[in-house]
Amino acid sequence: MALDITGTTAAEIADSLRDLLQRGALRPGDALPSVRSLADELGVNRNTAVAAYRQLTQAGLVETRGRGGTRVSGATPVAQEGFAWDSVLRDVGTGNPDPDLIPDPSSALARMGGRPVLYGEPVIDPGLETWAQEWMSDSPADRRLTITSGAADAVERLLAQALTRDDAVALEDPCFLTSIHTVRLGGYRAIPVAVDDEGMTVAGLRAAIDQGVRAVVCTPRAQNPTGASLTPERAAALRAVLVDHPYVLVIEDDHFSMLSRMPYQSLIGPDHRRWAVVRSVSKFLGPDMCLAVTASDPETADRLAMRLTPGTTWVSHLLQRLVHALVTDRDVIDQISAAGAHYADRNDAFAEILTARGLPVSPGDGLSLWVPLPAPARAVSEQLMRRGWLARSGEDFVLSELEASRRLRVTVHDLDDDAAEQLADDLLASVDAARGRAALREVG
Repeated sequence: MALDITGTTAAEIADSLRDLLQRGALRPGDALPSVRSLADELGVNRNTAVAAYRQLTQAGLVETRGRGGTRVSGATPVAQEGFAWDSVLRDVGTGNPDPDLIPDPSSALARMGGRPVLYGEPVIDPGLETWAQEWMSDSPADRRLTITSGAADAVERLLAQALTRDDAVALEDPCFLTSIHTVRLGGYRAIPVAVDDEGMTVAGLRAAIDQGVRAVVCTPRAQNPTGASLTPERAAALRAVLVDHPYVLVIEDDHFSMLSRMPYQSLIGPDHRRWAVVRSVSKFLGPDMCLAVTASDPETADRLAMRLTPGTTWVSHLLQRLVHALVTDRDVIDQISAAGAHYADRNDAFAEILTARGLPVSPGDGLSLWVPLPAPARAVSEQLMRRGWLARSGEDFVLSELEASRRLRVTVHDLDDDAAEQLADDLLASVDAARGRAALREVG
């Protein structure tokens, strides 16, 4: 496609491209000329073309994709978590907690009142702050606490206070869908770091550091979608990589905290200067409880607080008091513990069923299983749909070309024994059907 791009300065070239966008001559996903070809066509220095693209990138109008070149933003929608509300299929791709295992807040609601909170008062409710200090006590000692409207809100604001558009962010690969969405919407460049059974890999983090990342987002346990958790040895090796880069912002999204069967291991070394540990309550008190506690170094906490001031200055104290009432109730704590055991038991049981049928699966930790397949995941998921199941293809979670194209993430903790057996039978049948169709295509 020939584009009528004009200009001899970076501002003029950027204005010309902006005009093409506004007139519809360029649409989301369209590729722009390479820096070299643009500079040659206009007779300008390549640095001028680079500066023009940088202006558009900082405005969020275009995005750089490494070898994929520069494209108009907004082309690739990111898959979202949650159940498919309009589907007649049995949904095993939700990633949701079991609603029957979320504690009933009714009795807590009746006793959580108190005097109104006015402008200018402390933004953290005293009771919740006392409890949260204990909850976050395994983070570095120089921590300051911030309350946000969930973990995604915290991560978005943490990145925004430290980065500018086109800055590089290290993300696990495969990665939590919300993290991918947050980085893309922020205009940052996602640098994939491979994940194995022990979590984020050392070689992957080292390569990301070499590419100049300014932030690292890591899930220390129950990594979504793989279920991997950092081992003590892996965490120590990752800290060693970061020791010479103390100002790289390290964000740990410990989303499964109170439900996890694995101990917390951290990337954050004792001398690291920019860090944050984020723990939300959504997995054990329910996704509608939009509250997360962030422990961070003092400077990051101050900047995070500033990011809260233009909009939601604080999270509702009524919500804070409700959370505090629930997490300090002995019966609720027992329910959370039982829920964590239930998720682990059901995942273990389904992994055993598949393994016994010749499809080895490691259960990991978390709400779902990361199932390896001997056939493309898209083809298997299509065959599962014909059998009444809606699963989540691993391709939704990848940043690069990984074996995730042969993975399914399935959420099975709410299936009874009969349903789990049926899903296993249907999954194996779907694999066989997908492999058969692939063989026919090769012959054809």
